[in-house]
Amino acid sequence: MMFAHGFGCDQNMWRFVAPAFENEFRTVLFDHVGAGKSDLRAYDRNKYSSLHGYAEDVVEIGRALGLKDAVFVGHSVSAMIGALASIKAPDLFEALVMVGPSARYIDDGDYNGGFSEPQIEELLTSLDDNHMGWSRAMAPAIMGNVDRPELGEELANSFCRTDPEIAKQFARVTFMSDNRDDLPKIPARTLVLQCKDDIIAGEQVGQYVKNHVPRSEMVILDATGHCPNLSAPREVVAAIRSFV
Repeated sequence: MMFAHGFGCDQNMWRFVAPAFENEFRTVLFDHVGAGKSDLRAYDRNKYSSLHGYAEDVVEIGRALGLKDAVFVGHSVSAMIGALASIKAPDLFEALVMVGPSARYIDDGDYNGGFSEPQIEELLTSLDDNHMGWSRAMAPAIMGNVDRPELGEELANSFCRTDPEIAKQFARVTFMSDNRDDLPKIPARTLVLQCKDDIIAGEQVGQYVKNHVPRSEMVILDATGHCPNLSAPREVVAAIRSFV
């Protein structure tokens, strides 16, 4: 079972979820290039100018470890990275778990991604201008759970530890991506885990993903915010266990 973290995070974000599966699965955790303890020298702006570059890394890790019919658990943008990896290498992953996925963040005609294009541009400009300030301001809103400020603080600290230049590029790639056409191509059976009151990927976004992935089901978690792996790990573990 491979766990992949979202934007501004690292593998430590799975510390309340991954151990629950260690007796049943070989668990694999890693940091995307630019996050956690990854080798920053490996960052190639051209390669990582789209989510396909990150998906190639997932496939490379899977091949190096000899994975076959594994379970991929991806949070936020890594849900789409896992989807792309499963399309590139169908034998690697038998199942996908998408935690708070979005195929496109920007509204487009009848599609409601949750943000207008000017809103996304404003978000990215703010991040470009002041990475630390943006991180401190945005992390609590993304995390939700205002009654547990320590969670927002942890996410803010994680954002601030990410290499600023790579974070800016990764944010642009994340929020400008459009993977709607990839959803019907996903070969793996898929679980969409959706939180309530998620300002990054609202319920309508999760429903869209579920409706367009062939072999998929959706669970609405008894959780709020965008990071249930931190705020509601028991619910996440229970949903994954029921699915696998």
